[in-house]
Amino acid sequence: MTDKIAVENLTEQEARDELARLARVIAAANTAYHTDDAPEISDAEFDALKARNNRIESLFPHLKRPDSPSDVVGAPTAEGFGKVKHAVRMMSLGNAFDDVEVSEFDGFVCGYLGQPVGSVSYTAEPKIDGLSLSLRYERGKLVQAATRGDGETGENVTENAKTISDIPRQLADAPEILEVRGEVYMSHADFDALNQRQAAQNEKQFANPRNAAAGSLRQLDSEITRARPLRFFAYSWGELSTALAETQFEAIKRLKKLGFQTNSLTKLCQSQDEMLAHYRMIEQQRATLGYDIDGVVYKVNDLKLQGRLGFRSTTPRWAIAHKFPAELAWTRLEGIDIQVGRTGALSPVARLQPVTVGGVVVSNATLHNEDYIAGRDSKGNQIRDGKDIRVGDWVQVYRAGDVIPKIADVDLSKRPETADPFIFPDKCPECGSDAIREEGDAVRRCAGGIICPAQAVEKLKHFVSRGAFDIEGLGAKQVEQFYKDGWISGPADIFTLRERFGSGMQQLKNREGWGEKSANNLFQAIDSKRTISFSRLLFALGIRHVGEAASTLIARHYGQWGLFEQAMQNAAGLSGPDWEELLSIDGIGEVMARSLVTAFSQDSERAGIDALVAHLDIEEAEQPDSAGSPVAGQTVVFTGTLEKMTRAEAKARAEALGAKVSGSVSKKTDILVAGPGAGSKEKKAKELGIRILDENGWLTLIGDA
Repeated sequence: MTDKIAVENLTEQEARDELARLARVIAAANTAYHTDDAPEISDAEFDALKARNNRIESLFPHLKRPDSPSDVVGAPTAEGFGKVKHAVRMMSLGNAFDDVEVSEFDGFVCGYLGQPVGSVSYTAEPKIDGLSLSLRYERGKLVQAATRGDGETGENVTENAKTISDIPRQLADAPEILEVRGEVYMSHADFDALNQRQAAQNEKQFANPRNAAAGSLRQLDSEITRARPLRFFAYSWGELSTALAETQFEAIKRLKKLGFQTNSLTKLCQSQDEMLAHYRMIEQQRATLGYDIDGVVYKVNDLKLQGRLGFRSTTPRWAIAHKFPAELAWTRLEGIDIQVGRTGALSPVARLQPVTVGGVVVSNATLHNEDYIAGRDSKGNQIRDGKDIRVGDWVQVYRAGDVIPKIADVDLSKRPETADPFIFPDKCPECGSDAIREEGDAVRRCAGGIICPAQAVEKLKHFVSRGAFDIEGLGAKQVEQFYKDGWISGPADIFTLRERFGSGMQQLKNREGWGEKSANNLFQAIDSKRTISFSRLLFALGIRHVGEAASTLIARHYGQWGLFEQAMQNAAGLSGPDWEELLSIDGIGEVMARSLVTAFSQDSERAGIDALVAHLDIEEAEQPDSAGSPVAGQTVVFTGTLEKMTRAEAKARAEALGAKVSGSVSKKTDILVAGPGAGSKEKKAKELGIRILDENGWLTLIGDA
């Protein structure tokens, strides 16, 4: 089952199958939760499913489905209610599961805005576990209430919302158009009382307050809703005719002044430390609040900055939900298995005595790498979150941001005397080749390359995948069989199949599932891919660290495959002009550059590439449409502080105009854009006689002044 395999160890076909399974499971869970008000899985499990889906999509972006859960908010509306199209889409929130991810969120926000880390303030408020509701007021009068639905269209529950005492029907001194958004919930005390009444009347009891609140609000008979003790917290807004305030915190104050209930635990935080301290305080009070929460929501306080940050497809960039830890359980570690992935990475997996965690039976857990198991790095230093984990130990298991659980703790008091430290293998369990760990790399990798069955088959599957050569009729299953039968051992063999088996086609025709027509179709599909783009070819080679985006970047820089190939050969010593040029490409770091050069300098791998290229017609890289651009084809370097745009914005604009953006100054540089604080790059540009512009000069040149 693909759900039992760690994401990083999924093959191409397994990833495709797992995304299909996740799409079905998440869609069903959304319907159960949002439409039927009868969740079938826990919130933690749902978060884990979404996180697994997103992780797979990040590793296999070309496999993203049209019905991807990452593009879905909520679920379709139920029958029986009128439909309401939201003037402003109701989004969901991205999740953070630990302090590090909160820090990464702050770092992302500050980096995107071009501001120092720690310079952005946030509001922090409890994340209410209820049902999202949008209230529309026109000239101060409540005219419409709608559930979130799928984010675009919700259910019209106006009459039911009017029965909730926390929701004002009339507002004074409000904007002419005001959409107030918040959460309908039920307190613990009211929930207990409701279930007692339900039991006394021999009627259905609710599983939890969230189900009770959702089911009560979405009654076709508003009198039933009136009899249910629902509450409402306001925390956001949709369409506005005039702004409520300049900041999130002041806008919440304005909502309270207008008559809405807002959460008194909402706090303005000036730093990550304050955010996390407030999270801890709320977490400690969680059991005594009287209503259900499942985390803390952080939002950028400055509304202008929120506007600059904008949205992803389903989530805002300026907010995140810091979820409380998932449920924990103790069990025995029965064994440690080593799996070998497509890149040769040796990944340890814990085999556990089955235990139920959050309503799910768990028998496997990720162990990350050998340092995590040992608790120390190769130099003997204690590592963050590292454990001294041994077979036979009692371990605490939790389920957080992935379907594969993790180990939270080890109970040393229960360790058997026979439990020896785990010795991580230095030989590949698949092919027996050396398993090498590079300096600075936490992962040990098989050096066998194409001779390693675990890597050879997976590299071939990657080669024929949708983002690479995408050969119709030659999928993962066929690749596995052809490799097993010795028909193909490397990519070049695919393009000689016709000449080797095409004469009588007897060998292929007689295979189960194949006939003369299907064999001919396969050969034609292979022939149709003999012309391929530079970037697709580079991505298809499966060179470590080189994904689709990097392949496109490199292809645009060099333009022609021959020029790129020659440059990689010239850079074999990791020095000289071609090495420096490779490093100068903005977005290409030394690790990726070293991986590229290594691939073209090893005799065996280079021979395989040359054999493949001999069968191909490689198209030159497409360049941006830069007709009339004053900087088309020129190499631009940005240095110093840009005051009117972030570095990312400047780079994107330059590339859209057909320029190449480099990270360093060389003889090939045409323009240096120097902001305040420019140092050695500006000095070097002057020495080389390179054109130097300040930010205003650059904007004038490209017509953006």
